[in-house]
Amino acid sequence: MEVRAIDAADAPSSPFFAQAVEITGARRLLFTSGLTPTEGDWVPAEGFDAQARLVWRNLFAQLAPAGMAPDNLVKVTVILADRASRGASAAVFDEMLAGRRIAVSTIIAGLADPRRTIEIEAVAAD
Repeated sequence: MEVRAIDAADAPSSPFFAQAVEITGARRLLFTSGLTPTEGDWVPAEGFDAQARLVWRNLFAQLAPAGMAPDNLVKVTVILADRASRGASAAVFDEMLAGRRIAVSTIIAGLADPRRTIEIEAVAAD
């Protein structure tokens, strides 16, 4: 499989994520549900940073049974409960993806559990 980040010369681009991602030669796609910042008890971690790191760990945990890893991620949608968390979310995103440039969207929305500050859904390919 080959992954190519695309940033058109005549449109805005970002050094942190790709505006588009082209996948060729993929055998499989994996789609996650909206993953939550919780452990087995479904109680959210305390504070935004703890929730953000936990939701990323939960995403990586869902990749593993499919034989995938963070390098297989091609698109992530981050759903934030509060626009004020955008900067902190971006910092954790950069930390967890360690420079990988994938397609990303951020949505500000009310979440099903008001104690949650973030959810993530993703698409991975190999």
